[in-house]
Amino acid sequence: MDTTQRTDQQRSADRRRRELLEAADRVVLRDGPQASMNAIAAEAGITKPILYRHFGDKGGLYAALAMRHTDALLDSLRAALDAPADRRERVEATLDTYLAAIEARPQVYRFLMHPAEGSGPGDSGFDVGKHSAPLLRRMGEELAQVIEERLDLGPGGQQLARVWGHGIVGMMHAAGDWWLGERPCSRAELVRSLADLLWGRLAAAGDRVGGPGF
Repeated sequence: MDTTQRTDQQRSADRRRRELLEAADRVVLRDGPQASMNAIAAEAGITKPILYRHFGDKGGLYAALAMRHTDALLDSLRAALDAPADRRERVEATLDTYLAAIEARPQVYRFLMHPAEGSGPGDSGFDVGKHSAPLLRRMGEELAQVIEERLDLGPGGQQLARVWGHGIVGMMHAAGDWWLGERPCSRAELVRSLADLLWGRLAAAGDRVGGPGF
């Protein structure tokens, strides 16, 4: 098989994988954590063994969907952090971007963060921590990198940026999870309250010389 044939086959496989992920997205939007491999296969117009051939099992499909949605969320968070506004406005915009994303697609959020709720016939349940922790860890590392690039935190700045990155993501996740379930206040009120909590040392830190600023 020559290189052209291999490339065409890879493109075809990638396109088919995207189509299957889009079908899975539609089922997850409808069913949330109860989304089953049977329902996803039916939505895609294939049999479950073919779905297994592409993703292995529900865990493999979950990982692919998690990557897809985490990539999109990280792009939105970076755009909010880099918007032309003062630092407090960008902090609030970043918090609001995360909360708006989980509010707009709560079933997707629950599928990604509370997959054990979907245990059912023919589908093994998930260990929530096992599957959601890598998503949160990735977001924490990405935010840590942004903080380190933009703020001059002095000696030990790299470690402090990682502490802040993971701490902020953990706060957003825990507060957002509680808020989405109970709706005790408006999204704007939650954003302001969380920004107030963050604002002490973050407000005092200087921008890194030659960096993009924060």
